[in-house]
Amino acid sequence: MRVDVLSREYPPEVYGGAGVHVAELVRALRRLPDVEARVHAFGAPREEELTASYGDLAELAGANPALRTLGVDLAIADACGGTDLVHSHTWYANMAGHLAGLLHGVPHVVSAHSLEPMRPWKAEQLGGGYAISSWAERTAYEGAAAVIAVSAAMRDDVLRCYPALDPDRVHVVHNGIDTADWAPVVDPDRVRELGVDPDRPSVVFVGRITRQKGLPLFLRACAELPPEVQVVLCAGAPDTPEIEAEVSELAASLAETRTGVVWIREMLPRRDVVTLLTAATAFACPSIYEPLGIVNLEAMACETAVVATATGGIPEVVVHDETGLLVPIEQATDGTGTPLDPDAYVAAFAEALTAVCSDPDRAAAMGRAGRERAISAFSWDAIATRTLEVYDTAISGGR
Repeated sequence: MRVDVLSREYPPEVYGGAGVHVAELVRALRRLPDVEARVHAFGAPREEELTASYGDLAELAGANPALRTLGVDLAIADACGGTDLVHSHTWYANMAGHLAGLLHGVPHVVSAHSLEPMRPWKAEQLGGGYAISSWAERTAYEGAAAVIAVSAAMRDDVLRCYPALDPDRVHVVHNGIDTADWAPVVDPDRVRELGVDPDRPSVVFVGRITRQKGLPLFLRACAELPPEVQVVLCAGAPDTPEIEAEVSELAASLAETRTGVVWIREMLPRRDVVTLLTAATAFACPSIYEPLGIVNLEAMACETAVVATATGGIPEVVVHDETGLLVPIEQATDGTGTPLDPDAYVAAFAEALTAVCSDPDRAAAMGRAGRERAISAFSWDAIATRTLEVYDTAISGGR
């Protein structure tokens, strides 16, 4: 079976969980017998075999980003001739998959990593392009032979946002983690080089600066942590100047009241991220929207206790009081996920972080349990096999 995987992100241009998912899924698919997995990705040329890259069309250089995306999608759709199935990831590539399916007469499978109706703040980033991205996603989902949701919570969101979809066409296949690449690395000297004291407790955040990741809420919570706890932000790629300015102001204010606030803005090599996670007492995931949260799996695989919001697919990954702590949240139902009582959420998140950081033995036990769970429940080989089953269903017409 030839499968063409379509994605905006693919190594070395990966900046979010969807890109990690695509890279690992392709690696696992290529290990399966009788599967030829080709990749069509946005960006600069890549030298990897069976992988093609597509830059923006010169004619659309000054256009809205959503229109530039559709230009790339047209080129990708044309290049998928000869495939048995196309599999697209995120709205950026969804229209390429939809058009390729129509053009070449093959099934189109969509992976739901996030949903445009659940991210209305994207209008800040795309302007009128948000209406275009929403249209592209809806069209692709409603026309897809199958939709793969990365969690049961995401499946519920898909069916709520797109009620025209046949529920039988929406399947749950969790994200995975490579527990060989993501495994504890003890290197205190490198931790010090990155500006963190390995002999003090620390809380680490890893993620993009976007509304859904809840970074401003996290920084407010950090103001309530014991003074010895360091706050390490591996945060970059802001969605807008406004969210970057808000985070910068909160981080600067935090640094005025405590020591050990470290902000690493550039994208670190994986080994450095692993090293920081290994040294951390806790990993923080304050997301207000998270279909699953690969970052939590990465932290768990590094034997780090996780403190995360009890929203979306996170409770399907983090087991409360076993691999970490889940912080309850009451959220607006307008698609923003905004906490109804931000002060209460911030206080609860601070309390959970303090509980973990104040009991290093408990934190270590949670970390060990987290790695065991990552290994047993989220291997990529099992996920690739399950994904192949969805492909077979799509090719057979759901029979």
